[in-house]
Amino acid sequence: MGWLDRVTDQVDALTRARALQESSRSAEAYAILDRVVATTTDPYARADALVQRLSAVINLGRTAEYTRAVEEASTAVRDLAEPYLLGHLNALAALAAHHQGALDRCVTHLVKAARALGAVADPDRDTAWGWHDLAMAYSYLSFHGYALGAIERARQLGSAAEIPEETFAAPGIRLRNAVALDHNGDSDGCLRVLRDVAADLDRFLGSGRAGKLRPSSLAAYGYAAARRAALGDRWDVDPQAGPARLLGHGGDSARARDMRQLGQVCLAVAEGRPIEAVTRLDTVQVSTETLGAAEPARLRSIALARAGDHAGAHRADRLAFRLAAQRNDRLRDVYIDGIAARIDHEEMRREAARFEGEALTDPLTGLPNRRRLERYIATLVAHGDRVVIGVCDLDGFKAVNTRHGHHSGDLVLQRIAGVINRVMRRGDFVARYGGDEFVVVLPGAGMTEAAEVGRRIDAAVRTEDWESLVPGTPVGVSVGFAEVGATGPGLRDALGTAFEAADRAMLAAKTRPRAS
Repeated sequence: MGWLDRVTDQVDALTRARALQESSRSAEAYAILDRVVATTTDPYARADALVQRLSAVINLGRTAEYTRAVEEASTAVRDLAEPYLLGHLNALAALAAHHQGALDRCVTHLVKAARALGAVADPDRDTAWGWHDLAMAYSYLSFHGYALGAIERARQLGSAAEIPEETFAAPGIRLRNAVALDHNGDSDGCLRVLRDVAADLDRFLGSGRAGKLRPSSLAAYGYAAARRAALGDRWDVDPQAGPARLLGHGGDSARARDMRQLGQVCLAVAEGRPIEAVTRLDTVQVSTETLGAAEPARLRSIALARAGDHAGAHRADRLAFRLAAQRNDRLRDVYIDGIAARIDHEEMRREAARFEGEALTDPLTGLPNRRRLERYIATLVAHGDRVVIGVCDLDGFKAVNTRHGHHSGDLVLQRIAGVINRVMRRGDFVARYGGDEFVVVLPGAGMTEAAEVGRRIDAAVRTEDWESLVPGTPVGVSVGFAEVGATGPGLRDALGTAFEAADRAMLAAKTRPRAS
């Protein structure tokens, strides 16, 4: 086989894999993409195949493979000046991060995806799919307004590329908006949105275009119909497009499987079998990301109310409301942390500008590195300022690398950097000293203030949600402090003595019992 034939085969394989995923046949697409990755020598084809394979992994719900798939695709895309691939990769990485519970990473990927896709000079069919996947990521994170804007952009680009309107119908976006309204107590608003979704389906049925809808869209229309019926609001519909029939679509999509299970619960309620609905809820296993963590609890409330157990319904409804509020609280924290990180980044950027031509920043965490740390302390001591330094060493970090790999270890180091920065006093200085060791500098402080800072660092690290990032591998920190002594010719010796004392204090902290 000649070179041109091989290239043609790869293009055909990538096109075939994409068509299979559009038809919710991701397992078949994955097998094709694996062969392309194993045989291609073309960097663009490899990057395209790895990005598509990441999409297949997410569609199939193979969560254990998310981190590796994102890492491999990122490596392949990094060296290509291709905004579409970068944008599509970040949209998919946002979905993966969301399923892993890492909302801060998810939001970062969303911003990068929107910027990269917006920078595509000649948007085409592939770009339209990139905007579609970005819309899905926005929707799963409950950024419903952004999701609607992104899917409209996908439709515009799809229309220009002669992609049928129904391909980007995306009823799942409005479906998630509807159930989110219901979780927060607005059932009337939920029904209004579900009726709009039904009107779209009726339009496609009336024009004879329903057969061109994607299987995943049909499943979402089915769940919207079943959910509406569970709330007591039925409508006349073609028997061929009833909820039970629509829920049977979706191919091998993990999200479609979730909607199928919860849809059966809704139909049991709608058909007067609330006890069966409750029993089903006791056995179903669905991702909290498909329709929100609150959806099973809300369905339990509706079923118990229909069964006459109003006390149980009230308890389930309160649980649903709490679960929905937790998502809002986490989004608020991500927003606040993002603003704080941006301010810290601007301050570090301005500080780094004073030392042009020198590498003074740790590339992984964005913190000052060891050289900049030593220069900063020397400046303080030379001015006669009182200085306390603290050595922070991670507990359990070796286990993170052993169990989850160095990519996860890097994510832990990045998060630790943010956690420590967040609890420091105004004017304090944080640097990465090397490996899993960080150093904090407290100008003008004594050991009493240092002890309080140490308690804040320990508490912040202990309460961080490590389980969502590195399951089963707790992360802690031990901190030791010491004052920096003399100035003048003995400055370097004084720094060395202080670091040794802080190290000893840190090692002693490792042996002390910790509060649970």
